[in-house]
Amino acid sequence: MPAEGKSDMERIGLFSEMGYVTIGDRYVSHYMRPFNEAASKNRQMLPGGTKTLSALQAGYFEPQFVRIFDGEAYSNPVQLRRRYRLAESKKNLGKAFLPSNGDKLPCGLGSYYGTIGGSYAYFSPQLKAKERYIPPGKNLYTNPGKKGTGYGYANLTIGEQYPHESDGYEVERINAKKAQEEHKRLVKGGPFKLNLYPQKYFDMNPYFNDKPLPPVKKPPAEKPIAPPFKPSSPAKKSGGMKGGTFDPYPSHSADPYVIKKSKAVTTNKERQIFHPPPGPKSRPVTSIITLNVTR
Repeated sequence: MPAEGKSDMERIGLFSEMGYVTIGDRYVSHYMRPFNEAASKNRQMLPGGTKTLSALQAGYFEPQFVRIFDGEAYSNPVQLRRRYRLAESKKNLGKAFLPSNGDKLPCGLGSYYGTIGGSYAYFSPQLKAKERYIPPGKNLYTNPGKKGTGYGYANLTIGEQYPHESDGYEVERINAKKAQEEHKRLVKGGPFKLNLYPQKYFDMNPYFNDKPLPPVKKPPAEKPIAPPFKPSSPAKKSGGMKGGTFDPYPSHSADPYVIKKSKAVTTNKERQIFHPPPGPKSRPVTSIITLNVTR
């Protein structure tokens, strides 16, 4: 712990502060400082000037042309193919086979030129002798059909004409009424109703209610409203005249003006100043970017 000041634990939260690299170095001002100071001192690299690109060896980095395969043989593909054909031709026992006649090509659609057997009689395009065509006899002649669909048209059917029956006025309604009366006569009682028939959860009319309404309640008697309370005198507002206080003026104190003495610093038995124990200290934390770069 140093003789004066706070310890390293109290200042930065470490047992001992690490030494600095730049202690004792000369201060160099960054004002008007060259970007690359080493480039302006001592002898620099001299490339020897630029070279123009040409077919000569001076346009390349190497003093002489360096081959990829040093000492390889030159091969001519045309000459190699010719030697291969000569070597293959020596393997033949005799001369090359030549057919007696060349291939014959057809000279048109349906031509048999170039075939082995020639044409066939079955595929001959000549016409064959046929017997004279005799048309069949005529069909039975009848009168032409009468125009009309038969429904609503007279004398169009094979048999006799249908007799006409006149329809009464509102025959369908009268027949339906008679059938309904006959049905009611055969029914002995009313329709069968089951008490366990499932009902809907909610009625179609939300305001419908089977229960009778309760009697109308009489409104309660109105109570007379009491008059509001009014104080005897209005409240007093505070001001410089002390109108809102209980006493008109504060009581006067005759204490003389005395300068208060400052309290002495509390010390222990060894006459040393008491320092409270320090709280938890924070220590340097590595940032997330530095951790990612290191990783």
